[in-house]
Amino acid sequence: MRNILGLAVLGSLITFPALAQQSLYVSYPPTTYKTASDRIFVMGTAPSKGQVLVNGTAIPRSPAGHFAPSFPLMLGENQFKVRYQDKEINLKVTRTATQAVIPKGVEFAEGSLEPSVDISRMPGELFCFGAIAPSQANVSVNIGGQTIPLFVQEQVVNLPANSAALVSAQQNQPSAVSGAGHYLGCAAAAAAADLGNPQFQLEKNGQQVSQQGPGKVQIISPAKLEIAEVIVDNGIARSGASTDFARLTPLPKGTKASITGREGEWVRLDYGGWINSKEVKIVPGSVPPKSIIRSITSRKVGGATEVVFPLQVPVPVTVQQGDRKLVLTLYNTTSQTDIIRLDDDPIISRLDWQQVSPGVVQYTFNLKSLQQWGYKLQYRGTSLVLSLRHPAKISKQASKPLSGIKIVLDPGHGGKESGAAGPTGYLEKDANLYVSKLVGYQLMARGATVYMTRETDKQVSLPERVAIIDKVQPAIAVSIHYNSLPDQGDALKTQGFGAFWYHPQAHSLAMFVHNHIVQNARRPSYGVFWDNLALARPATTPSVLLELGFMSNPQEFEWVANPQQQQKMAKAIADGITQWFAATK
Repeated sequence: MRNILGLAVLGSLITFPALAQQSLYVSYPPTTYKTASDRIFVMGTAPSKGQVLVNGTAIPRSPAGHFAPSFPLMLGENQFKVRYQDKEINLKVTRTATQAVIPKGVEFAEGSLEPSVDISRMPGELFCFGAIAPSQANVSVNIGGQTIPLFVQEQVVNLPANSAALVSAQQNQPSAVSGAGHYLGCAAAAAAADLGNPQFQLEKNGQQVSQQGPGKVQIISPAKLEIAEVIVDNGIARSGASTDFARLTPLPKGTKASITGREGEWVRLDYGGWINSKEVKIVPGSVPPKSIIRSITSRKVGGATEVVFPLQVPVPVTVQQGDRKLVLTLYNTTSQTDIIRLDDDPIISRLDWQQVSPGVVQYTFNLKSLQQWGYKLQYRGTSLVLSLRHPAKISKQASKPLSGIKIVLDPGHGGKESGAAGPTGYLEKDANLYVSKLVGYQLMARGATVYMTRETDKQVSLPERVAIIDKVQPAIAVSIHYNSLPDQGDALKTQGFGAFWYHPQAHSLAMFVHNHIVQNARRPSYGVFWDNLALARPATTPSVLLELGFMSNPQEFEWVANPQQQQKMAKAIADGITQWFAATK
């Protein structure tokens, strides 16, 4: 556990770094840079008197001389000459292609054959093949004694990256291009078999090419399913076989499930989630793990209510939070429940359950309060234990309204992880630490006990930060950052305060603090976002991440680099948190 910061410690550590005046400085992009974006912003600073020219054209600057204009990029090399008086900085930005190049000869595009990794599927389940080849060709796949034709696609729809939602609604749109050269086809097999590597065939203008696919195909026997057991504290379950897919409820250590599919290093579990094989122990030829459930009991333990579900085997679970309810779903489970004990409880008004489908039992916790304060799932032996935290006790002392409240503050980045940089090169990690200490001072003046994930400029990993939150179990956790844009963003127009949440229990905190800053601190609104961020993901407490402003916006950076404005921001954040506690029922 981190040391509790005292007022004397904070007072001795709060010093705003001096920012040196620079003649001409470009903080972004690097002098040699590659991007797939169709535009780039050039960010930097120079003395306010005189002009800064980019490729001979004067650019707009803030009163302090900062700049960040955007420029379109052509495919290939783009040269930028940034000049102030007699100093010139040359930048080379290379825009890389995002679309596959269709071969001109009779050949497959390099790296285009799918599946690119070994896959396993159940009997009767589709498995599909893909290739990029010349237009108007005949493409097929031979595998397991079958010849599967691949058909050219009318169009290919490219989805924007998730980051597009951070830029503008206009950029967050799918784009359709011609499907010429893109070939797809699917097949299924009725029985278990090792089908081996597919052989891709290409024929055009009398020329033929054959190439072996990189990924093997196996059809799994339903009678010989392997079993996966989660060997880490919280196995990361996903909706598909890569880190690009969305996270599902983490699986507690000890969870067991049958493996119904494979894709490279990922395995699909029988309830539908995928997990990396590094996070499980695989046992061949076992009986599929299934359980019945009978009685359910609850008890109050150290500021939480524990609900115990005795099971025969640790089964997969999911949790979904809603207004005044939390829904727990057990998979591979059949109910024989006749009795549930639930005495009068600080947070639970009633527990309902139903067998929603064969092997799926759902428990709905109807809650007394709209605000939820965190939960934890774990297996103790084969019993699932759900811990629901009790509400934070709000002080009635006018001078110390946060007395008895524990709060974790997380200054983002640190050490080698510098985060974003402003026009002068001022690093986000330093701004985060400075304002986090100011916020901590303000919260402690209101009676809160404040914990910091870092107190100095040192590197703390994301898992270490989350572990601090889970160990301290504060009433809330707040991660403090400053923002910047992806290359396609408009740094001159994008500014404002943003709040990010992941679990519904943190939504009201994110929205309240955001609105308070916008309305009372008079800061522009960047928005409130649901986002899959590590410091918003802890389920044990309402956890939010705040982006206080944009390092990349020349105008907004002026107050980011102003210690008086940072003190005003810190007080506004502490005021917002204090008022949220007072308003929360």
